[in-house]
Amino acid sequence: MQSRSLFVPDGLDGQRVDAALAKLLGFSRTFAAEVVTAGGASLDGRPLAKSDRVVAGAWLEVEWEPKHEPTIVPTAVPDLSIAYDDDDVVVVDKPAGVAAHPSLGWEGPTVLGALASAGYRIATSGAAERQGVVHRLDVGTSGLMAVAKTERAYTALKRAFKEREVDKVYHAVVQGHPDPLAGTIEGPIGRHPSHSWKFAVTPDGKDSVTHYQTLEAFPGASLLEIQLETGRTHQIRVHMAAHRHPCVGDPLYGGDPRLAARLGLTRQWLHARQLGFAHPITSEPVRVLSPYPTDLAHALATLRID
Repeated sequence: MQSRSLFVPDGLDGQRVDAALAKLLGFSRTFAAEVVTAGGASLDGRPLAKSDRVVAGAWLEVEWEPKHEPTIVPTAVPDLSIAYDDDDVVVVDKPAGVAAHPSLGWEGPTVLGALASAGYRIATSGAAERQGVVHRLDVGTSGLMAVAKTERAYTALKRAFKEREVDKVYHAVVQGHPDPLAGTIEGPIGRHPSHSWKFAVTPDGKDSVTHYQTLEAFPGASLLEIQLETGRTHQIRVHMAAHRHPCVGDPLYGGDPRLAARLGLTRQWLHARQLGFAHPITSEPVRVLSPYPTDLAHALATLRID
């Protein structure tokens, strides 16, 4: 067990306690919230809830059990397939239920663990638990994800993603019918003000741009093709929910659980359909397409016959 006692500085006056702990002690927001929920934080002797606000000059006491740093554990993932592979980069077709890389609190399979199990050697750049990862997909999102195998490829691909030179195309089934049927959503995305595990359109968030086009319309739902200019966490889910068209099967952002049950979905209908980029070494165009996995295809077929 570790502990710290310190005064709250003026610059954190009025901030939520989980955000304050993250800044003061270098915790992730998720871990900070876990510490507070477990009763590990008090202000002037008063136990705190994670939504409480800290006060400048007050005495903050924190006690927590350190977590082991996440590590890559080789684990076979039979449903994960290789969509593209050469000496410098591998593009995987990730199934839902698989994380991009290890993280605190996640004990399930990961893309990096699957690649290690299959004998792949990847770039060592990046944090130890996310070596070679140049972009990520949510655990509940399926589809294409690139991983660098060499240091040169890692540097070039990271730059390409940062400079928005990568063509990322997603397909999503959302509730309702967007109006207009095609358009652009621009709204800064940051941490949700009252739920540390969610994101939201917030005034102090990072610039985020999502382009969408309706491919098919069904009673009460639409199939969209979505292109991202930016790559914020949960970007598509947050932007569509903010426009009152949450992804079907996504209760975290307002999806109707009754519709998800009728379609047999246990996760959001969201798939990284296509990935295009200039090869990090040769500059030749690389474009990869992923078919819909079984659960999404079944849900789409059900919508089409309703």
